[in-house]
Amino acid sequence: MKRRKVVIFVLAALLLMVTAACSGGNEAPPPADNGGNNVEEPAAQEPEPTEEVVEAPELFGDALRGGLLYDKWWVPVGMDTPSEDHPLWATQSSNTRGGGDTWRCKECHGWDYKGADGAYGSGSHFTGFPGVIGFSGGDANEVLAIMQGSTNQYHDFSSVMDEQALTDLALFITQETIDYASLVAEDKMAVSSDTGLGESLYSDTCVECHGPEGLAINFGHLVTDLEYVSAIATGNPWEFLHKARFGQPGTDMPSALDQGWSEEEQGALLAYAQTLPGENPATQGGQLYDKWWGAMGADAPESNNPLWSTQSSNTREGGDTWRCKECHGWDYKGADGAYGSGSHFTGFAGVFGASESTAEELTAWLTGAVNSDHDFSAYGSDAELAMLVAFLQEGMTDMSVYINADKTVNGDAANGETLYTATCERCHGADGKAMNFGSDDDPEYLPDLASGNPWEAFHKIANGQPGKSMPSALNLGWSWQDIADLVAYIQTLFTE
Repeated sequence: MKRRKVVIFVLAALLLMVTAACSGGNEAPPPADNGGNNVEEPAAQEPEPTEEVVEAPELFGDALRGGLLYDKWWVPVGMDTPSEDHPLWATQSSNTRGGGDTWRCKECHGWDYKGADGAYGSGSHFTGFPGVIGFSGGDANEVLAIMQGSTNQYHDFSSVMDEQALTDLALFITQETIDYASLVAEDKMAVSSDTGLGESLYSDTCVECHGPEGLAINFGHLVTDLEYVSAIATGNPWEFLHKARFGQPGTDMPSALDQGWSEEEQGALLAYAQTLPGENPATQGGQLYDKWWGAMGADAPESNNPLWSTQSSNTREGGDTWRCKECHGWDYKGADGAYGSGSHFTGFAGVFGASESTAEELTAWLTGAVNSDHDFSAYGSDAELAMLVAFLQEGMTDMSVYINADKTVNGDAANGETLYTATCERCHGADGKAMNFGSDDDPEYLPDLASGNPWEAFHKIANGQPGKSMPSALNLGWSWQDIADLVAYIQTLFTE
């Protein structure tokens, strides 16, 4: 009986405990510490507020245009070249360039995108500024903010470029910059040896503007500063690759990336370009024959040529009296050619027969050994004199085959139009009047020149314009008949 009472007591106790636990009106006593004392239970912690993460917006634009902006941004955006130095330029003193050059991204960060850690880590281009290659594959929003002055107020380009242009630049830096170390060896030579592939790419894409040997356009403009395709490829392969990949600002030069060329193909193009010749003395001499000081970047002579006093029919003075063409004519026949009468007549002989003379004999004429008053040695180095000799020996043709006495030209104007559209129209315009060679009061356009002095047109088309980037038709691989066809077409544009 006693055992039964114990069991009933235990059951009752358990019932009370369950009832207390389920009751909403009574709270459980606070827990006791190890000493039996009641302690306050810690209040429930409120969760820490989480800061809402706002993802940066995805940027949309043209990364290839950004490559052009990196080169020379004011050309794609249609602005004049900045005349003042960039605000950051004063923080360095090693690079002494000024004006527009100081605003070019490439001038601080390099064609290889590595700044002071790359090809511009020494030499005249050194600034000490870092490169941008570290942002490759990164967040374009971060780069955009930097160009808007987030890290340095003086690096804010917002006043000269709109947000889309800055976005294009940011996309270029994060998406299209690559490490050229895989394409260019330490000695600047191409890593690739596949010149066959490079030649194929060059022939398909580049030859139309740069010519079969890369000599059609001299980016240095002067015969004393030759910068043909091979000079850039060998001297600054990173610049070559950048321009090959993105194009030349302000021109319709195609982009290798736009054409889908792989890095292997880009490297092969570089390898082939490095095999091209660096000069064509005959066409360079042709520019010296035209206006030698313009071709050399020198000042025009102020006094008359010593020989000028031996004639009295041509009343021009100063620099004009020193131009080879003024005595010997655009057709190279002097008194026996187009300058045999009129205001240009001097009575001096032509030079067309000079191709039969040796280089030593022609040099003697140019240095005053034959006639002391015909000494040009003080105005040019041996290299320039050699160019003139090369022109006299190799660069002339008998223009009477193509140009008639009435100044009309024996050419195929239809072929000339094709050549004009492909090569000349971008500078001279569809009507030939985009460039005025004369003055506002007495303008002279390309059709005027071709109709009034086709011999001059022939010479300039063949050799280029001294001191300018005008391509040489002979270096484009054109024949003299092609030149005749072109002049024949330009004459159709002439209007009184």
